[in-house]
Amino acid sequence: MNARTLDPLLGTPARLAIVATLADGRDRTFSELKSATGLADGNLHVQASRLAEAGYLRQRRERRGGRSVTCYRLEEDGLEALRRLADRLQAALSGLRPPRPERRERDDSQVW
Repeated sequence: MNARTLDPLLGTPARLAIVATLADGRDRTFSELKSATGLADGNLHVQASRLAEAGYLRQRRERRGGRSVTCYRLEEDGLEALRRLADRLQAALSGLRPPRPERRERDDSQVW
């Protein structure tokens, strides 16, 4: 696998976590996305903004209960990028040798 064939936007754990979390098609608020990814506020804001600039996700502001809330949704380009990454990783894994069977330790504690 050549590093140049991988999407640099999905090459960071933070951005990959954001895209993977949104891959189910549900909209998420900033708080929900923060909780699901474990990212700090600043990191989530920066990484989500980069993904939005690339067209991978959409962020919009809406009013909820008198508060302004940022919501995120994965765009088709973002989902396609995640699928391409998964396909490339799957292709790389298919070239691996099958794992050796696990060796079980002998347990002499059982009396039959």
